[in-house]
Amino acid sequence: MAITYDFDVLIVGGGPVGMLLASELRINRVRTAVLERLPERSPHSKAFGLHARSLESLDRRGLVKRFREGARSWGNGHFAGLDTWVDFSALDSNHNYALLSEQARTERLLEERAVEVGADIRRGHEVTAVRQGEEVAEVDVNGPEGVYTLRARYVVGADGGSSLVRKAAGIAFPGTGGRVTARLGDVILTDRENAPMGMERTERGLIFCVPLDDTYHRIATFDFETTKEAGTQLTLDELTASLRSVWGQDYGAHSARWLSWFTDSARQAERYRSGRLMLAGDAAHTHFPVGGQGLNLGLQDAFNLGWKLAWVLHGWSPETLLDTYDAERQGPARKVLENTRAQIALMNPDPYVTPLRDLLTSLMGEAQANLHVAEMLSGVTVTYELDGEDHRLLGTFAKDLELRSEDGKSVLPEHMKRCTGVLLDLGGRPEVAEAYEEWAGTVDWAGRVKPVTGECDQEPGLAGMLVRPDGYVAWAADCDASGAELKKGLQKALTAWFGTA
Repeated sequence: MAITYDFDVLIVGGGPVGMLLASELRINRVRTAVLERLPERSPHSKAFGLHARSLESLDRRGLVKRFREGARSWGNGHFAGLDTWVDFSALDSNHNYALLSEQARTERLLEERAVEVGADIRRGHEVTAVRQGEEVAEVDVNGPEGVYTLRARYVVGADGGSSLVRKAAGIAFPGTGGRVTARLGDVILTDRENAPMGMERTERGLIFCVPLDDTYHRIATFDFETTKEAGTQLTLDELTASLRSVWGQDYGAHSARWLSWFTDSARQAERYRSGRLMLAGDAAHTHFPVGGQGLNLGLQDAFNLGWKLAWVLHGWSPETLLDTYDAERQGPARKVLENTRAQIALMNPDPYVTPLRDLLTSLMGEAQANLHVAEMLSGVTVTYELDGEDHRLLGTFAKDLELRSEDGKSVLPEHMKRCTGVLLDLGGRPEVAEAYEEWAGTVDWAGRVKPVTGECDQEPGLAGMLVRPDGYVAWAADCDASGAELKKGLQKALTAWFGTA
């Protein structure tokens, strides 16, 4: 008897990662629902910025304009609160800046996108249990109208650090426990004129303070000595006491509209998939929120996973394609955990750390060192180890190449809005077109790869390049390559990433 599925994919958790994944699946015609326990979006934001790689990826879906509209951007950032700023404007990217987009705003824009493309968004629906079998995954849901069960081919947990999906999958979450306690609040400061701006370090800890609007400030203390009992709530009195302890005064902080606390606990799931259950975002990795990297890391999970799930569900690719999600996304998360741990070590108020901070501040004044940190924080140097003929572009993120053809001028992102792959035929080698035509004749829907022919001054020696839907290069060959090898390599990449009949 055939199994009846309510949806192809159920996403548990309606934060930015869950909403982006839903839209990626829907533009690939995958039946998708998002189950979010909160009845409304939280107005409070833990994350404040989008980095270059996220903006590049959003540009490939035609979404950057809506994110930039009315939002401020800035060309620098900080690393561990050092006095020398990180210069994002030096990045080799058309989006060499950080965009001020609070998490609540980012979530709203991505939810609007998911609704536009037809995702079923269910707020106030809490998942209470998750089960999987060989052919189906099930979730029990407590919704406004009662308890019900949904069946799907796959369930993705985008449900945060205490992920129910991860626990149901039996996936371990090793890492380090918290030693630093951060207390934060959105408050009104009576003495706002004298409050420190940005991050300041004292011998008793650190303080972070930025204006949110004309009335409220986001203020946080980082305490390296005292801890807080898990499950307890932060009070305004506790926050002001911490301000006095770390900085010496509390600036008349009052009228808190949001209070929260967290630690520097850093953990990463041993694997991102167990059968029909998968993880993305904080469900797969958590770390201290310094450098604005966590949200961006999760968005890249969604860009990597969405098209792969769609390919498998449509029967174009074998289920083993999903294993590449874990293989490719584990490495970037490990690097983020490493650099946030390094920043915590540098932020330690112990006077013995001060000479190290001074040394790194000096090194950050060197252009190459500063660029290295900017690339690390923005994620623009993330590459994947892909099988194929060795080429300098293989596994890298494809640049915003400018193309000229008989149809006029275009740029690569314009050809990727529908989440298809793109085959660029740039060098006039007939083997590129031959390989594509032979492959396209064996598949049910050749539209999963869009062929584009043109000229590109930025890559004069490049014969062709195959770009995956997430923007990464799956194959590339130069004009002086052997014709037989060029054709063989392209056909292999087309089959490996875009499937067969």
